[in-house]
Amino acid sequence: MMKRLLFAAMILMAIAASAQKPIEMNLWPNGPKTSNGDPKDMAKVWVYLPDEKLATGRAVVCCPGGGYAGLAMDHEGHQWAPFFNGQGIALIVIKYRMPHGVWQVPAEDAEEAMRLVRRHAKQWHINTKDVGIMGFSAGGHLASTVATHATGDALPNFQILFYPVISMEQGVTHQGSRDNLLGKKPKRKLVNEYCNEQHIGHHTPRAFLVLAHDDRVVLPINSINYYEELYANKVPASMYIYPTGGHGFGIRQSFEYHLEMMLELKAWLRSF
Repeated sequence: MMKRLLFAAMILMAIAASAQKPIEMNLWPNGPKTSNGDPKDMAKVWVYLPDEKLATGRAVVCCPGGGYAGLAMDHEGHQWAPFFNGQGIALIVIKYRMPHGVWQVPAEDAEEAMRLVRRHAKQWHINTKDVGIMGFSAGGHLASTVATHATGDALPNFQILFYPVISMEQGVTHQGSRDNLLGKKPKRKLVNEYCNEQHIGHHTPRAFLVLAHDDRVVLPINSINYYEELYANKVPASMYIYPTGGHGFGIRQSFEYHLEMMLELKAWLRSF
């Protein structure tokens, strides 16, 4: 077992050495579709492309978390680039705008990021039918919103969710994320619209979910309910619940099950 883990660690270290410098772009060069009331809060993307010799054509749009109040851009964003680039996968990290109660804003940004990747597919050596979305915590809610609601070029081909907020139901959701996205007293129809477990269908893309059993910030029932609906709708899904780790570990090596998690994700990405 020790030899296997040491070998795996060497592989991951080799992957980490292959990062490329990103292309930085404004997501809405002509202004966003919907304003959040803060002209200084601009949506941007950083495009990390793998070496052309390694490129598989796959891409992942990454949505960091932060409770719809801020963004953990590093350990839930930029620091993932070497992992994906080392496997020939492009990573597109998005700085989406905060909603400030205008609930349409984050999803509009994330969907536009998906479309942007497909618009540049030829230039960036990306297969338009192999573009996924990844999200952490509230960014996981955003990623699952796109995975369950988007259509056309905004619909991802797969989804990767880390300790995601899924539901907007009181007692299940992360209250801060709900308040920041929907406001303090949202209407029942709006709550239902953003309870993403309610919107899974046969069109929903395959999923990979990761969380810790002892997460007290975003309750595991969010992921469990989502997985159950994926299973019920015959959507391929894998879920890993680690014994400890709490919330927000991202790619930090201080997470006790970091190595196992990275190997599981790598294996899942190779499975389709």
